[in-house]
Amino acid sequence: MIELKDLDPSAPFLAQLQGPDDGQPVTLVNTFLAPEGQTDKVIDIWRQDSLIMKTQPGFVSAQLYRGAGDSRLLTNVAVWETLASLRDAFLTQEFQSTLTLYPDGSISHPVVMRTAAVPGVCVA
Repeated sequence: MIELKDLDPSAPFLAQLQGPDDGQPVTLVNTFLAPEGQTDKVIDIWRQDSLIMKTQPGFVSAQLYRGAGDSRLLTNVAVWETLASLRDAFLTQEFQSTLTLYPDGSISHPVVMRTAAVPGVCVA
């Protein structure tokens, strides 16, 4: 089973999911560490849970990134229409059941993000 760990203890992932929804898009950035020798299995299970998420209302897109070389890191970047749509999809029994399929020792670091404007560099 996969273990969820928070990158920012002041804003735990499950608390972020329960936050107020302003109706704006959110991006889930989820970095996984696959157990040694299990990267392909983690990718296969991610594919399974992503196929479930793709059917959920509010899903926009997903992209998986794989670390170069022998890295066991994977990062999923998934865009949702709203925080509520991500929360509802995450809490479905169908999606939750896939979390138990990940090999023991799999670690997930999910965080909900929003675009940020930086003058002279990017817009929100």
